[in-house]
Amino acid sequence: MPDNSLIASGPGRPKDLVKRQAILNAAKNLFVSKGYSGTSMDAVAAEAGVSKLTVYSHFTDKETLFSAAVIARCEEQLPELFFEMPAGTPVETVLTNIGRGFHALINSPDAIELQRLMTALGAQDSKMSQIFFEAGPERILQEMERLLIQIDSNGSLKIDKPRIAAEHFLCLLKGTCNFRLLIGCNDLPDPAAEEAHVEDVVSLFMRAYRAL
Repeated sequence: MPDNSLIASGPGRPKDLVKRQAILNAAKNLFVSKGYSGTSMDAVAAEAGVSKLTVYSHFTDKETLFSAAVIARCEEQLPELFFEMPAGTPVETVLTNIGRGFHALINSPDAIELQRLMTALGAQDSKMSQIFFEAGPERILQEMERLLIQIDSNGSLKIDKPRIAAEHFLCLLKGTCNFRLLIGCNDLPDPAAEEAHVEDVVSLFMRAYRAL
């Protein structure tokens, strides 16, 4: 029986997935709490309980680790399964599930701190902003666009411009709540209000793109 804690990685010894996950967890915590410039590979290694060599064996440099940490954070809240269209599942149900996951992701304390970090960092290093955008928002947009193409092809909705429709859907979900959280003048809404917001957005989206 194969050892699922190991994964082949080309020539040399296989990588230990347990250590990789520990490194990612440490990186996610440190990048949010210390910022990008304040997080070193040494600090990540110490937090993860591994050697710096082990960190570099999984992630070649800090930029690669930062990108992987952002991707991992998004996948925790919005796994790829969320963007699938299971046979027989109503479109409204699929969109509602995505809406709940996305709303929880962007308004979580970690995500708010990361967005604040990237806003500050972007003024100093646009390259890091691009890495963040491609690792997080762009990947979610692409997954949403791919799903909407599938929804259009099966005739459930009529979506001529799926990329723009994906942007509309996700931006509607953000609403003003996310902006208020970012600038520190709002608390998280109660679960009932969050659910109502998601349902309103899905209902509006369905009306806008319903096939005639």
